[in-house]
Formats: sequence, C-alpha cells, structure tokens
Amino acid sequence: KGAFTGVLENTVAAMEGLGARRDRIVAVLGPSIGPDNYEVGPEFVARFVEADAGNERYFRPSKTVGHSMFDLNQYTVDRLRKAGVTAEGLGRCTYAEEDLFYSYRRTTHRKEADYGRQVSAIVLEKE
Repeated sequence: KGAFTGVLENTVAAMEGLGARRDRIVAVLGPSIGPDNYEVGPEFVARFVEADAGNERYFRPSKTVGHSMFDLNQYTVDRLRKAGVTAEGLGRCTYAEEDLFYSYRRTTHRKEADYGRQVSAIVLEKE
C-alpha cells in the first residue's frame, strides 16, 4: 500500500529536506514477498492499472481464476528509479525462504499462531 500511495517519493523528499541529493541516494530493497507468492485479487490490479496503465506489467496471471501475481519488488525499484534514485532489489522472498525470513502471508495461509517480526533501517550518512 505504501509504495502505491507515495511513501517512497515522500521519503526521498524528506531526505532532500535533510540535505540529501537524489543523484547520491542509493536504495536497496531488502527481503519482501516475491512475485511468485504475492497473489492479489482483481480490485488490487484495477487500482494500479487505473492509476497508470503501464502498471499492468507488474502483474501476471495466477493459478486462481480472476487473480494475479504481483511483482512488488520490481514495482518498488521502478518507482524509486523514476524518482531519480539509484535502486536495486535483493530479490529475496520472505514467503519462499522460510528458513531465513518471517512472513505474515505464509503464516496466515498455514493458520499458524504467530508470524514473527522483521526490522529494516534507513541510514543517513554525513560526508
């Protein structure tokens, strides 16, 4: 939701407010749900495509009729690049790599009691 509603661009703007320059910002998208495991319904797809028809490239058909698989990683990296930031994704899937990462979605699919927690950080360095 945050990537769609502008949290990435707002973060870059806030960093600029602290003196950062877009051409010097480097973003690395850490572990998140990958495109083989992020199944979404038609209303999710419609919201993205209505906002920008080009967003259709981030979806592919799911095995579930009427649903799609969403590439959140590439969508996020592309939004950051469009904002003028150097960006790459690690390509690590929290859902698939269960020996390394927690996943709320995986845990709820399995009806497990708890899903653990992960922490990420943003680092601002002075030159």
